[in-house]
Amino acid sequence: MYLINRFFALLFLLFLMLALWQCAKRGNPTGGPKDITAPVLVRAEPPNLTTEFRAERIRLYFDEYITLEDIQNQLIISPPLKNPPQISPQGGASKYVEILIKDTLRENTTYTFNFGESIVDNNEGNPNPLFSYVFSTGTYIDSLTLSGVVRDAFNKVADSYVSVMLYEIDTAYSDSAIYKYPPNYITNTLDSNTIFQLNYLKAGSYALFALKDADKNNIFNQKTDKIGFNADTIQLPTDSVYLLTLFKEVPDYNVSPPNYAASNKIIFGYAGGEDDVPLISPLTPIPDSVRTMVAREPGKDTLNYWFTPFTADSLVFTVLNSRKSQVDTFSVKTRKLPADSLVLTPSHRGSISVEEDFYISANIPIITTDTSKISMRNNDSLPVSVAFSLDSIQNRLSMDFKNVANENYSIDLLPGAIADFFGNTNDTLGIRLSTGSSADLGNLRLQITGDPTYPLIIQLTSDKAVVIREIYAPDARAVEFNSLDPGKYMVRVILDTNKNGKWDTGNYLKRLPPEQVIYYLKELEVRANWELEETFVIE
Repeated sequence: MYLINRFFALLFLLFLMLALWQCAKRGNPTGGPKDITAPVLVRAEPPNLTTEFRAERIRLYFDEYITLEDIQNQLIISPPLKNPPQISPQGGASKYVEILIKDTLRENTTYTFNFGESIVDNNEGNPNPLFSYVFSTGTYIDSLTLSGVVRDAFNKVADSYVSVMLYEIDTAYSDSAIYKYPPNYITNTLDSNTIFQLNYLKAGSYALFALKDADKNNIFNQKTDKIGFNADTIQLPTDSVYLLTLFKEVPDYNVSPPNYAASNKIIFGYAGGEDDVPLISPLTPIPDSVRTMVAREPGKDTLNYWFTPFTADSLVFTVLNSRKSQVDTFSVKTRKLPADSLVLTPSHRGSISVEEDFYISANIPIITTDTSKISMRNNDSLPVSVAFSLDSIQNRLSMDFKNVANENYSIDLLPGAIADFFGNTNDTLGIRLSTGSSADLGNLRLQITGDPTYPLIIQLTSDKAVVIREIYAPDARAVEFNSLDPGKYMVRVILDTNKNGKWDTGNYLKRLPPEQVIYYLKELEVRANWELEETFVIE
């Protein structure tokens, strides 16, 4: 009996110690579950979907404190208001959003305030997605919709915040409307979506546009904006889904005032296409002893007017665009500036692929070359046979040689190898090149199938869209990109409709679409010492 009592006493003591230990344990309060709910609209003054709207102030009340984020990009008002409304809170928290209208509203019109994801709760930043406030100054709310997709004509990924616009085609409408005044309806694609939808529309005939609106003024500026358009008139209501392709137009011809850049050079900048390269002529008498030359800056819409220095307070020029029969006259005041001196820039230093070309560019027009003063040797100090050619348009000396893998090359230019327009010659220049082992490189072979329209321009780009290689295919054939550095690549094909060897953009007023660009759907990984073969089906 004694043993039994002792056992129960020990058992009671054990339970007591365990209870006291549990009571002594420290814990951290959890604070409850994380708030993942978005702010909820509890009421609006005037109510949402109000008709015969006459108010100048709108208040939207929510069930918790909210802030406004990126309201400048997120809020889209359709139709656009000439004078932007005053919206609060700005930089603080509140339980309501207040909108003060500072414009005269159109009669019998449905207005939409689409806040995107700008309304977020103050604690966790949960957005109220695609919240809209709608009212009508007429007796009913328009209810039609139109939807579609925006893509970029050249880039694989379209821009964010692309505006999509509808202009009503009435007696006042013309093709120039998008240059002059905002649309009747507008929405945008926000920051991560290429799909658009226009809501609360009325029946009628419309012109549909997309605009990457750099100035955010809802008007097309050819110099800064991309544009996309639907060629046909849209009749609402419609069940069609529309594709809008964005492109940057070649700007209309325009010449900028010239810049006296050096004591031997004046820069003439201009905008326009290949047929708009202007002719420059001096009106100021130039002494017979002065030599002049006009050369285009490679890769830029810029003409350099080179001249041997002489004394003059100012120079007067005419700039002629013969295609447009346009003549501009400019006066350039001279300044005390140093002269440009000859600088040579090799296309490569160090590593070069066996598939890449090598050339030496100059900043001043190259007039003569003495190739006897240029030598090239391989790793065994043996001479390398080189074919030289002077490209006066790109202003560079090309060196064509048999480039092989796992080799080192040394190129030496002695003084006098290259002479520029002013008679200046180069100093001694040494260039070292090396090619990698073929075992460290990979090859890509593409079979182009389907029904493409030739010729094609096939471009191999990096994952950042930088062009690595380009092949022009006038007809059906397998395409090979050999001796590639290991890495990830993308492939795009340009349908060269006008057969000029480059991609051409579109023009809205001419109803000219850009040349089609097609991307291979997947990213390609090229590995060292590996042959990769892919089939690119073009529908």
